[in-house]
Amino acid sequence: MHQNRRSLLASAALALSAILATPLAQAQDSWPAKPIKLVIPFAAGGTSDILGRLIGEKLQVALKQTVIVENRAGAGGVLGADAVAKSPADGYTLLLGTIASHAINPAMKPRMPYDALKDFAPVILLGSISNVLLVGTEQPYKNVQDLIAAAKAKPDSIAFASAGQGSSQHMSGELFKLLAGADLAHVPYKGSAPAIQDVIGNQIPSSFETVTVALPHIQAGKVRALAVTSAQRAAALPQVPTMQEAGVPGFDVASWQALYAPAGTPAAIVTRLNGEVEKILAQPEVKAKLDGLGLVHGANSPAQFADFNRQEIAKWTRVAKEGKVTLD
Repeated sequence: MHQNRRSLLASAALALSAILATPLAQAQDSWPAKPIKLVIPFAAGGTSDILGRLIGEKLQVALKQTVIVENRAGAGGVLGADAVAKSPADGYTLLLGTIASHAINPAMKPRMPYDALKDFAPVILLGSISNVLLVGTEQPYKNVQDLIAAAKAKPDSIAFASAGQGSSQHMSGELFKLLAGADLAHVPYKGSAPAIQDVIGNQIPSSFETVTVALPHIQAGKVRALAVTSAQRAAALPQVPTMQEAGVPGFDVASWQALYAPAGTPAAIVTRLNGEVEKILAQPEVKAKLDGLGLVHGANSPAQFADFNRQEIAKWTRVAKEGKVTLD
């Protein structure tokens, strides 16, 4: 009798498990059954916005479901990222995250409303863009070593512009100061446009800027490119050496863009999104647009991207500590 009772209890438990699991399984199988929201935590018109809208447009076709793109700018990407972190983990809210929202701010700000690793499910690293060290055409610096020598001779006498406090351009400069031992003064601007215009006008001697923004000005001879910040030369600037080639060992910085979902999003949905986006990024039309933005993409799984994200936070935490940099 006891054996029969145990069998009945076991059968009931299995039946209950099946009943409880059915809605979740059905939800994953039917996903997406309603419009998906893609949050871009920056203003319209920038690289993140252009890339996000391109991905959103192509995902609509791939998933046969509407993708609504929403710009939610503020605090270096933190406001939009926080909204997604606190959204339901059902695959219907996604984030176009960046190095700012998921590496620099988490490493540099003592108070963050979210945990960049624990509160998100990494989907895919979309691509990275190298920065480039620029000087005005009237400046005497012909190469990186010229600039380093001048900065060491007179610490804080040479300024570098950036697109803003906590931007990848700013942090490229901070890492340069650490690795090259060149004490430059940081001057943050409200965006890339005013920063590069002052370099062109020789009102500030140098800046770190994305290849995307700097390229037309370099090609027009309005600024001089001394080195790119990535480990490999930029395809758009093959004649410009890397920082490592220019004599700054260990220098490797790229501004990156990525897709995230809230933590707890079913693995099946994350895996499908990763696969669909990989197919999108391989399309010739999309690849051409990525090349135009200066974005370099390499296939990656959610696990590989998660590992990359951890490494990036560790890198900028070290820079923050050694350079005594905070963003609050």
